[in-house]
Amino acid sequence: MTLENLTTQILEKKSFLCIGLDIDLEKIPPHLLEEEDPIFTFAKAIIDATHDLCVAYKPNTAFFEAYGVKGWQALEKTIHYLNENYPDHFTIADAKRGDIGNTSTRYAKAFYEDLNFDSVTIAPYMGKDSVEPFLTFENKFAILLALTSNQGAFDFQTKTVDGKPLYQEVLKTASQYENSDRLMYVVGATKAAYLMEIRKIVPHAFLLVPGVGAQGGSLEEVVKYGKNDQVGLLVNSSRGIIYASQGKDFIRAARVKAMELQQQMAGLI
Repeated sequence: MTLENLTTQILEKKSFLCIGLDIDLEKIPPHLLEEEDPIFTFAKAIIDATHDLCVAYKPNTAFFEAYGVKGWQALEKTIHYLNENYPDHFTIADAKRGDIGNTSTRYAKAFYEDLNFDSVTIAPYMGKDSVEPFLTFENKFAILLALTSNQGAFDFQTKTVDGKPLYQEVLKTASQYENSDRLMYVVGATKAAYLMEIRKIVPHAFLLVPGVGAQGGSLEEVVKYGKNDQVGLLVNSSRGIIYASQGKDFIRAARVKAMELQQQMAGLI
């Protein structure tokens, strides 16, 4: 996957929708629990129902890791299914990794080489030597946490350091790292008012924007302040789509919710 491929998909589908696969066995339709691998069965059904409406999928690895070996196997099956059947979709391992160099290199190999994800989310707190190992893989991308959608973001990310908000320093510093053209950034939809300043710092980068839907973020505001000439946005929705119904109609319900977002996006591109 290249940025050109991703942009082409966005323009062809008139969609910059990313669907988050935060699969909780306590929330999926109960009848699926009878399956041998209910996590993968649910993921596959959601993917098959929505693939023409979105350009990216984002499995949240915690929801797979929580179930031990079986959960990790379900993650492997899910990413392999995506790569084999829908290779034009951008894949994100939402793992929020970030550690010193050698460890980061191993994390990168796990997600880029073994599982063959296109990208992985990472935390910047440990700085350059925790980020750059993720940027050494050609046509792979690291998505840096910049300004997140949760309430706790205000604990640190917006604090002033030498007269500037910390998240802005993160953006400016990371944009100088080696192979920084392989960086994308997480910016929460609930922080849309900050997007104008963020775009001044990283005008050409893709932004992964969670928080539309269940968390109350405004799609219109995200596009107004965050869109660039190549669109440059991946707006994620997880719970609002995949848990639209917990009944046997969950496939149709998920598709309806995904289509609603895609149609809104088509009018904003």
